[in-house]
Amino acid sequence: MRIPGMLFGAAMLASTLQVQAADKLTVLLDWFANPDHAPIVVARARGFFDKEGLDVELIEPADPSMPPRLVAAGQGDIAISYQQTLHAQIDEGMPLMRIGTLVSTPLNALIVLEDGPIRKLEDLKGKRIGYSTSGFESAMLGKMLSSAGLSADDVELINVNFSLSPSLMAGQVDAVIGGYRNFELTQMEIEGARGRAFYPEENGVPVYDELIYVANKDKLDDPRLKKFINAIEAATVYLLNHPQDSWNSFLEVYPNLDDELNKRAWADTLPRFASRPAALDKGRYERFANFLIEQGLIKTAPPVETYTVELR
Repeated sequence: MRIPGMLFGAAMLASTLQVQAADKLTVLLDWFANPDHAPIVVARARGFFDKEGLDVELIEPADPSMPPRLVAAGQGDIAISYQQTLHAQIDEGMPLMRIGTLVSTPLNALIVLEDGPIRKLEDLKGKRIGYSTSGFESAMLGKMLSSAGLSADDVELINVNFSLSPSLMAGQVDAVIGGYRNFELTQMEIEGARGRAFYPEENGVPVYDELIYVANKDKLDDPRLKKFINAIEAATVYLLNHPQDSWNSFLEVYPNLDDELNKRAWADTLPRFASRPAALDKGRYERFANFLIEQGLIKTAPPVETYTVELR
């Protein structure tokens, strides 16, 4: 009668060891969870992290500027960040490395009302443009205006904090810069006001990666990083092949996001995910770094290989 008990105990021990064998990994999101993070959420919900032996914890930051800094300080394993932020923080001397791409195209846009007077960028002369943060958004706007023969002196900039689409719909401004094309346009339509977007990459601004994965430069030999990117690639392929099933998995983790805005944002963001997250476009990083230098946002452009890597 003791043998079954011994077998049961051995099975329980083996199960415990399997749980303990999963390597813990912390991923600091750039903001609260949303459809932009679909590959990460699907990788966890559908077991792709499990297959790589990873126990991944997703952390929503209280301060969205902190995740890369925490990773640089060794207080997190991976952070979701932005390409322009990486360039700026490398310029500051922070020990960060891009290890993968999450969203491989810009999401940022300059948005106007579809039935308003702005039909082309040249129509912005003398108009009010709302923004949330200076720095990159101002530089991007300046380049877009320049492509239309205008300058910042030709427009009035108004800080609307983070009330972009509401300020536009209320007529407080004639355009806003910094809205995401996969969210703000849909939000406006849901609220009864259709918008039109002017895309920076079509108006003078070099193409860039919107969202990237960064890790501490001194910890690139950590095998968990490659396992993470492998799981993200598998999850992205699954996501693209099975969008509805993936959406259902996403809602199992974040049921509070089951609304029209997030459902449509999910569909709008799908084609923008990097299907080869480890792959690196060196020229893209060189061109964008030179753009940031021209705009006075960074001082130097070090060799791309000093702050990016392809984990193979």
